Amino acid sequence: MTQKLLAGTQAPDFALLDSTGQKVSLSDFRGRNVIVYFYPEASTPGCTTEACDFRDSLASLQGSGYEVLGISPDAPEKIARFVDEFALTFPLLSDENHAVALAYGAWGEKLVDGEVVDGLVRSTVVVNGEGNVVLTQYQVKAQGHVAALKEELGV
Repeated sequence: MTQKLLAGTQAPDFALLDSTGQKVSLSDFRGRNVIVYFYPEASTPGCTTEACDFRDSLASLQGSGYEVLGISPDAPEKIARFVDEFALTFPLLSDENHAVALAYGAWGEKLVDGEVVDGLVRSTVVVNGEGNVVLTQYQVKAQGHVAALKEELGV
């Protein structure tokens, strides 16, 4: 199991490709709060629910000072289809070698169909404008996650 991030620590910086092939870095968001959420696979039921919930909550999150970045091990082309199909309005990033997921503690053992496998663990990390971790949530459920996160953030 990878080491989970702790509140108060510096969030690891990263530079990943988005759905359009543009490089996006965490440092691009300095001075702003960022919700970095990790999802296992584009266009699957749970990941679609979670992404659409973030899309539908984006205005209220941004109005409260939060940007949203989604990260998965999918290739940029697959992410682009996901973005287009569900009109997603925030950056989704490709972490094909799962290095960022490992650095954030979002890669490790999980139970899939009764079998323990290594893979992306649905997780959310909130980073403040100075790049420090303020909140971590690991092994979250897709359904209702965004609403619970908003409540915890006071949005």
